[in-house]
Amino acid sequence: MATTNIKAHRGLAVLDLPKRINVLITFASGVVKGMTGNAYFSSPMPALATVSAATTDLQNAETAALARTKGAAATRNAKRAVLVTLLQQLRMYVQSIADGNAENGPAIIQSAAMTVKKTVTHHARVFTALPGAVSGTVKIVGPSAGRRVAYDWQYSTDGKTWIDLASTLQAKTTMTGQIPGTVLQFRYRSVTKTGAGDWGSPVSYTVK
Repeated sequence: MATTNIKAHRGLAVLDLPKRINVLITFASGVVKGMTGNAYFSSPMPALATVSAATTDLQNAETAALARTKGAAATRNAKRAVLVTLLQQLRMYVQSIADGNAENGPAIIQSAAMTVKKTVTHHARVFTALPGAVSGTVKIVGPSAGRRVAYDWQYSTDGKTWIDLASTLQAKTTMTGQIPGTVLQFRYRSVTKTGAGDWGSPVSYTVK
C-alpha cells in the first residue's frame, strides 16, 4: 500500500531584525556574543570577526549620521545593508547546524541569540504495529487512503491462516488480550465505494 504523510515539527532560525539602528547594533552584538566559544558553532560562516567589524562600522556610521555629517546618512544605510546581509548568512549557517541535530535544534538556534519558529514538515507514514498502553495490547496503524474509506484488518500467527479483525473507518485499530512474546503478523486493505483493494504486505510484531 502507498505511504502517506505525518506531521513533524522543525525549528526554524528567525532574525527579528530591529528597525532602529542602535537596537540593530545591540542585536548583532548579541548574536556574536552568543556564538563566540559556542560548542555548536565550530566554523561560523561568515566569520564572527567579520560580523563584529561590520557592526562597528555601522555604529561609527550612525554616530556620523547623528552628527549630520554630509553624506553620512547614505553611508550608514549602506553599512546597515552590509550587516543585515551578513546576519542573514549567519542565520543560514545556524539553520544548517540545527537541521543536523534536530533533537536539539531549537536550543541550538536560541544559543545563537536568534528566535525559533516551529514549522510543520512531512514524513512518510508506513504500515506498522506498535505496543499499546498496557501489556498484551497492539496498536496497528497504516497510511490513510483518503476520505470516505473503510479499512479491513487481519492477523495471523503463521503467515498462512488469516483471521479478521473488526473493520474501521480510520487507518488504525487496536488488538487486546494477547500473550506477551507471541509473534503476530498483520495486514490491511482499504475499502472504497468501488470495492476492496488488495491486501498490503504484512508486518510482524512481537507482543509486549
